[in-house]
Amino acid sequence: MKPITTGSLALVTALLVDQITKAIIVDNAGRIGSGYPVFPGFNLVFGRNDGVSFGLLDQAPWWSLSALAGVICVVLAVMLVRATSRIEAVAYGSIIGGALGNIVDRLRFRAVTDFLDFYVGSLHWPAFNLADVFVVGGVALLFFVPDRKPVQA
Repeated sequence: MKPITTGSLALVTALLVDQITKAIIVDNAGRIGSGYPVFPGFNLVFGRNDGVSFGLLDQAPWWSLSALAGVICVVLAVMLVRATSRIEAVAYGSIIGGALGNIVDRLRFRAVTDFLDFYVGSLHWPAFNLADVFVVGGVALLFFVPDRKPVQA
């Protein structure tokens, strides 16, 4: 399988998994409320974040964050097309799919749906979603990309 095909599958998978899980959370928001315990150290919550990571830039208009993420996705798509290994392609596809998942939320709700709440005692990590997991996982995967020669123009 070519790297572009593998990366495209990763992109579609990330986007679909993200949107399906967010739809389940939104449909069950009333039951989840401010927290539904799954196991010690992990709750499901329903929240909307109109900023970026950790609530940064929460004063920026929703459309500006969507536009910025869209531009980044275009740049990453070029990198995906140029990828020479499947690991690299999966990494770019995962990042793009996760970013697109959050863009879809911003276009639909003017904010991103977050629902994963990890904590220790009374200390809670800011809630996040599977799009965020795909983005961070894709970036981490880039560390495992074998060395390659620069692409010649």
